[in-house]
Amino acid sequence: MADHVLTYRGTIYPWHCDHMGHMNVMWYVGKFDEATWHLLASAGLTAKRMREEGFGMVAVEQRIEYKRELLAGDLITIRSRFQEVREKVVLFAHEMVHEDTHEIAARTFLTGVCLDTKTRKARPLPADVRQRIVITSAEGACDSESDDPRKQAAQQGPSPL
Repeated sequence: MADHVLTYRGTIYPWHCDHMGHMNVMWYVGKFDEATWHLLASAGLTAKRMREEGFGMVAVEQRIEYKRELLAGDLITIRSRFQEVREKVVLFAHEMVHEDTHEIAARTFLTGVCLDTKTRKARPLPADVRQRIVITSAEGACDSESDDPRKQAAQQGPSPL
């Protein structure tokens, strides 16, 4: 679907590290959570709107892949994207990248559900939000396809060499 967008930039501090000397898993979850709120806000799901309209988003499933250690002083970014949107559900993904090496340090895949804050039951996402996610995802897919050198080469035919 869409390309990942920058949703978090930060530093690993010594208090993020455990007795093994690397960032503890609890901090990955926290940093991914901060990125999630930026991604949701980009689709119109701001905290202000949710408070005013009486709904919220809850995580119902999360899977994390740890790829590389992060140490105190490391600079990181998180890039995020929506993977899928349904009536009441949003699936999205984040990649945490070490800024010096450009290696993926961790990935997470989340499922969020829109919730009525009074009844505590799932409710449909606002239509404008679903539409914004679909449009953004479609635009990103088109952009990434046109930027893909393999697709460009296939459209141009065999190389003359």
